[in-house]
Amino acid sequence: MATAERAPKKQAASEDEAVTASAPVAEGPVDDLKTTQHVLTIGRRKLKYTATTGRIVLRQEVLTEGKFDGHLPKAEVFLTAYTLDDADASDRPVTFAFNGGPGSSSLWLHMGLLGPRRVVSGDAGELAPPPYGLVDNAETLLRHSDLVFIDPVSTGYSRAAQGEKPGEYHGFTRDLESVGEVIRLWTSRNGRWMSPKFLAGESYGTTRAAGLAAHLQDRYGMYLNGVMLISAVLEFGTLDFTPGNDLPFTLFLPSYAAVAHYHGLIPDRELAEVLADAERFAAGRYPNALAQGNRLPADYRAEVLTRLAGLTGLSEDYLDRVNLRIEHTRFFAELLRSRRQVAGRLDGRFTGWDADSGGEVSTDDPSFRAIIGPYTAAVNHYLRAELEYLNDLPYEIISSQAAKDWSFKEFENSHVSVADKLAEAMRANPHLKVHVASGHYDCATPYFATEHTIARLQIPAELRDNIELRYYPAGHMMYVHEPSRVQQSKDLAAFIQGASNR
Repeated sequence: MATAERAPKKQAASEDEAVTASAPVAEGPVDDLKTTQHVLTIGRRKLKYTATTGRIVLRQEVLTEGKFDGHLPKAEVFLTAYTLDDADASDRPVTFAFNGGPGSSSLWLHMGLLGPRRVVSGDAGELAPPPYGLVDNAETLLRHSDLVFIDPVSTGYSRAAQGEKPGEYHGFTRDLESVGEVIRLWTSRNGRWMSPKFLAGESYGTTRAAGLAAHLQDRYGMYLNGVMLISAVLEFGTLDFTPGNDLPFTLFLPSYAAVAHYHGLIPDRELAEVLADAERFAAGRYPNALAQGNRLPADYRAEVLTRLAGLTGLSEDYLDRVNLRIEHTRFFAELLRSRRQVAGRLDGRFTGWDADSGGEVSTDDPSFRAIIGPYTAAVNHYLRAELEYLNDLPYEIISSQAAKDWSFKEFENSHVSVADKLAEAMRANPHLKVHVASGHYDCATPYFATEHTIARLQIPAELRDNIELRYYPAGHMMYVHEPSRVQQSKDLAAFIQGASNR
């Protein structure tokens, strides 16, 4: 059992305060970091740690017509850092964590899996009622690594500086540059260049993490020990249901099968058997059939219809009408139509209701709606009441404006992909380890699509063992499922310990 208590506040100035005191006073906004001391009791062990939360100012060296205009403030980025007291910084790993979206704050990994305090939200079929709960996290990764949670610009309390345009940060490259700069600043200010360093990203955060692994090497010469990819998406072409791209139809199939099995539509079979069957079909006769188009023989088509119906719980008539191609939002609406329910996208174990039970596609995601309330309540309470950070801005859990504005101009006329960036980082740094975590019921970033990408990474055979794959009987945020959360915490701890090279 874990219990937390507030420790007496330190009287000595922090390293950041000392640096600020000795440096010239900067114009414009300044860092507003708040530091508190805590103790987490796990069994007989006491973890004494310092929490530092607030906004740091990102500055840019500006030249106008070749003349230096100054080191000007461009953004204020919110972070929460946890450092173990009295630890040797050279031996102590540090993990920089963020979520995805794009447009999501780091709330989910922070308070669902990695941090010292976690949300009690309940799970599919047994959701906790408001006002929810917040408890100590006995499995926190803080036991093995210091933690820094970063909210990209426009998420959480992060904002563009006064007079700057938020939209400049709502894009692939600028996002990498700004998050990378936060990592460089924190590492330098806290004397952690010699510490083992890790990135942990979830969803689009895995896109960011793969890009950052290469960016940090190229821009700052910062080589990492490991990258943790949770619910990964490195190649968007595996997920984009666009005309002419048949790949997602095959790569989503095993996840469809898992969801159908969970809801009792594939009876008398074990999940492992169903998944193996779906994977074989998705890697063989199914993509072959789709590739043939109108050349597909009638008997072959009939075979495919029967196999698809048996693996998805959908009728052969429906599958025939959609031309053997199951788009994911149509699947969520169709699977449980006879029950007048829709299945979740982030986690297919969750169910809910649409206003129109006859709609062709689901219009909302019941798995997201089930967890947004508990997590929002928890972070707003926690930052103010326990970490003592006061800010009257709304804490943006998901920035709809950032998501709407997000630019992938670097990938014009092609699918977004950072698989090459991850491979580049691994080739340059053969010690870089990669942990990949997937949920079987995740229909946002399906596990078979992730396997497809990892199998095609352009790395030498000698580096293949640097990658480990882990699977959980849950969805996109697999840690909402308690057995998965506990096992995932163990897996991440083992990864950190194995990749720290200490």
